[in-house]
Amino acid sequence: MIIGVISDTHGLLRPEALAALEGSQAIIHAGDIGEPEIIARLEEIAPVIAVRGNVDREEWCYQYPLTNVLEIDDQMFYVLHDIETLDLNPAAAGFSAVIYGHSHRPEIEKQDGVYFFNPGSAGRRRFTLPVTIGRITIRGNKIEPEIIHLDIPETRK
Repeated sequence: MIIGVISDTHGLLRPEALAALEGSQAIIHAGDIGEPEIIARLEEIAPVIAVRGNVDREEWCYQYPLTNVLEIDDQMFYVLHDIETLDLNPAAAGFSAVIYGHSHRPEIEKQDGVYFFNPGSAGRRRFTLPVTIGRITIRGNKIEPEIIHLDIPETRK
């Protein structure tokens, strides 16, 4: 099972991100969607599970929760936008991974058997941060998160 993970699109869905998400059986958007068309376009690839972020304030955004709990192939995922708002112990709750965005910094860290996974930002480049998405591969009872750097020319922010 392959899960595409994207965050912080801020209304910009790059063709490079769409190409990298091809083949996903599900897509998780970790907030700061920016425009409803983003989700519609992602749903052309696979079913989308999304949470709203701090910039998602228009009325259409409220169909997405601030947090979500997902079970995919016997793996439990906790999804939120800002890791600073995490108010539970994911290891004690039995989660395999906490998926988040907000910082625009791609990160994979494992603590107490739980992956903390930020796919980075797939939207407009901020400062010198890379433009990235993530992928989680589920193999049996293991998950393998990875960061995918999108090849975006410097002339295109």
